[in-house]
Amino acid sequence: MTIRRRDLLAAGVGAGVLTACGSNTGRGGGGSGPELAQWYHQYGEPGTERAVRRYAAGFKKARVSVQWRPGNYDQQTAAALLTDSGPDVFEVNGPTLDQIRGGQVLDLTELVAEVKEDFNPAVLTPKTHDGRVYAIPQVIDMQMLYYRKSLLADAGVEPPTTLDALVDAAHRLTSGKVKGLFLGNDGGAGVLGGTPLYAAGFRFVGDDGEVGFDDPAAARTLGKLHRLCADKSLLLGAPSDWADPSAFVQGLTAMQWTGLWALPRVREELGDDFGVLPFPRDGSQGRPSVPVGAYGAAVSARSRHKETAKRYVKWLWVERTDHQEDFALSYGFHIPARISLAEKATALKDGPAADAVRFTTDHGYAQPLLWTPASQTAYQDALSRIIKDGAGPERELRAVVRKVSAELDRVKKTS
Repeated sequence: MTIRRRDLLAAGVGAGVLTACGSNTGRGGGGSGPELAQWYHQYGEPGTERAVRRYAAGFKKARVSVQWRPGNYDQQTAAALLTDSGPDVFEVNGPTLDQIRGGQVLDLTELVAEVKEDFNPAVLTPKTHDGRVYAIPQVIDMQMLYYRKSLLADAGVEPPTTLDALVDAAHRLTSGKVKGLFLGNDGGAGVLGGTPLYAAGFRFVGDDGEVGFDDPAAARTLGKLHRLCADKSLLLGAPSDWADPSAFVQGLTAMQWTGLWALPRVREELGDDFGVLPFPRDGSQGRPSVPVGAYGAAVSARSRHKETAKRYVKWLWVERTDHQEDFALSYGFHIPARISLAEKATALKDGPAADAVRFTTDHGYAQPLLWTPASQTAYQDALSRIIKDGAGPERELRAVVRKVSAELDRVKKTS
């Protein structure tokens, strides 16, 4: 996927340059009946745009006009949902709680009723509010730790399964022109997001709707990340950022945090000389952590053809499993959102790809609906100060807890 799709992982659960320019708003559908406007954010993988136009042309109950949207897609769609000139069907990083409560998107629960259990709950749950589904996940993107087997073996380092071991390994693997770990050119604050918190056994928001990381142990976990900077173990200023595996395959770093989408290139460049891991656990209550995300197909409440739009979404993202598998694996490299499709996909059955599927199933987490942009900004700014500047994690996290608690109170009052 393009980095825009990866943004939802970096911003919510744990970023954005688009890889092409221009927008094609030509009609794609070959059916009869009403015309539906369908919006996609601009993907970077060759063939994706042709594929979605081909899917649309196969729907015979409407003429589907596919629009490929460059720029800040999430802002574009948020603004368009408030007008009568927006899309009928659109993919969405969310939808947000405000969009759901504001009646801007339709309830799609009935569309998935017969197959709901087949959608990976890690990506369906964040699109569900009060038991109702408001977007249908299209594919799963996930992030994990890539490590160079030969470099670890030469240094006598075992693949790290705890955060302390990761910090130590990064230090021991740093030598000459090779750094131990690459978490992005900002030191990791942008891409990691809540991943270290979840690895320590915490969450953004607890089951009670309150802050899920108001604990000194959470601050201790985040404080360990500064050691990576202090030890000069992190690669900074790489030619491309964390979403691109170039630094890893070119030997600039022994380990890199990036996405499943990078796996085909890594395998092409390095053969079998790499392995993958979830983010390692920390503390006695910790567990491995894997951020996941998914754009989903939603229907605008302002659509003039609501029932036809819903039929199209069900046809494409529930009934046409062949299109769903093609979309996930033929252009980029992603996990189908349907568990049954992921299990049978040949490309995901062996090696690191199979590990990635298992990590997602066993350890995947996604940004909860109650985690708002304001909460995310407060947390991410604090994490950056902790990692790069060595700011006191206890003080920083206390301030974040206060801001997030107030934000959660605001959100719950408007429910």
